[in-house]
Amino acid sequence: MNTQDLWQRYQDWLYFNEKLGMYLDISRIHFSDILLKQVQPKFTKAFTAMAALEAGAIANPDENRMVGHYWLRNPEIAPAPFKEEVEETLAEIDDFVQKVHQGIIHPPHESNFTDVLSIGIGGSALGPQFVADALSPDFPPLAIHFIDNTDPAGIDRILNRLKNRLKTTLVIVISKSGGTSETRNGLLEVKYAYTQLGLNFPDYAVAMTMPGSKMDIQEHCDSWLAKMPIFDWVGGRTSELSSVGLLSAALLGIDFKAMLAGAKMMDEATRIPVIKRNPAALLALAWYAAGRGRGEKDMVVIPYKDSLLLFSRYLQQLVMESLGKEVDLDGHIVHQGITVYGNKGSTDQHAYVQQLREGVGNFFATFIEVLEDRKGDSIEIEPDATSGDFLFGCLQGTREALFENQRASITLTITQVDAQTIGAMIALYERAVGLYASLVNINAYHQPGVEAGKKAATQFLALQQAIVRELKATPKPISVHELAEKVATLDQVETVYKIVRHMAANPRGIVLQGDLTKPDGLMVSYKAPTPVAKQ
Repeated sequence: MNTQDLWQRYQDWLYFNEKLGMYLDISRIHFSDILLKQVQPKFTKAFTAMAALEAGAIANPDENRMVGHYWLRNPEIAPAPFKEEVEETLAEIDDFVQKVHQGIIHPPHESNFTDVLSIGIGGSALGPQFVADALSPDFPPLAIHFIDNTDPAGIDRILNRLKNRLKTTLVIVISKSGGTSETRNGLLEVKYAYTQLGLNFPDYAVAMTMPGSKMDIQEHCDSWLAKMPIFDWVGGRTSELSSVGLLSAALLGIDFKAMLAGAKMMDEATRIPVIKRNPAALLALAWYAAGRGRGEKDMVVIPYKDSLLLFSRYLQQLVMESLGKEVDLDGHIVHQGITVYGNKGSTDQHAYVQQLREGVGNFFATFIEVLEDRKGDSIEIEPDATSGDFLFGCLQGTREALFENQRASITLTITQVDAQTIGAMIALYERAVGLYASLVNINAYHQPGVEAGKKAATQFLALQQAIVRELKATPKPISVHELAEKVATLDQVETVYKIVRHMAANPRGIVLQGDLTKPDGLMVSYKAPTPVAKQ
């Protein structure tokens, strides 16, 4: 394609939203008029399905629930009971945050909260982390910390850094069902830390869960500082603009109402049933064309702004959990999905851009460009050139270098990073995922693979408990094979070995004897660990 044709294609396919100051360029994704004609009926069906979704159709038959994250930023379109729930929750967040900032709500014996500790996993962590990193002011009203894993050392790192500031730390525990193991573990670890300091945990805690959830019942969350709802019709990966993400954002001084306004504007733009006038449809078209409707290309997300570093991590869950499906809506095995990864520009040009240009061509790039370099003036690093100009040059140069080697790319350009724009970006990709899922005939709103992983973990822990019971009842060391026969089957001998190896590496009472390089010959026994003296 010659320069003039490329310039014309750029103009033909450039999308611009004046209200949001947002451009979308898919001109560097190759697709033919024949493909456009083929997908048009699919898009017609996708637009219809999306309208039904927003009207309250059951979108997740596995759980018999609606999917209504679009109602969060526009309660007026929600079914009557949900409209009131959304409006009441937003008012509750606003009131709670104002009282925290003013010191009306404060920790016992202290005038103000200084920190926020957010405990959650998956969508309960990735969205809040992304927004906090992108939009927090340099000196926020409260500092935020996240426990987003069940890693004991990671939990210790956070708690050790807080140290005595725990007594002025507000803890948000986010779990829709209240039964997510990782979040439950984090809650119990943090609760223990407060108890060790002689602090009454409920005086510092905010529960974010469904009323009547396992956590709500077990922890008596009504006795906590506050309890805010997570709606049944909001999935974790689309929950950032619900109470899950808005409370922590507001506590940091981020304008959560501007985020909602930006998302609402994007929702309006992405309802237009015309591909060229709908940015989410354009993204879905580009993904479909790049991967030939089968996810054959990875999505490499490269934001050219430090504050957007975590956007690729956020998109990983949104895209991969939504689109990574084994079976389509007709029950056929399809193994759909789009792999997402990324870092940031121009860091990438000193990392994996070499492979992107000259290595395996199994990807398409998504560049995120921010027109505003900084607030205020910039010095000139060279005559008529600022550091922002260099960053801009890095992006354009990389885009052209990739295109020269027939590597496809999308460019999303925003005027600036602010709350309204971040809200719009979240809404844009939420809608694009939904439209693309319809194009490839899968359900974007369930996650059977995640549920299978949770079930496997539960079975694993049950096996570990059986191992400990057996060893406690066995006076002499026994082999790994014997142990497997007693508590499971020989088919699980490797799992049994790994369990006892892990427990032996920690003060859990499991003792291994023999040559560690030869697991088959190891003998296993139990010796009660010495109690840790209280400090």
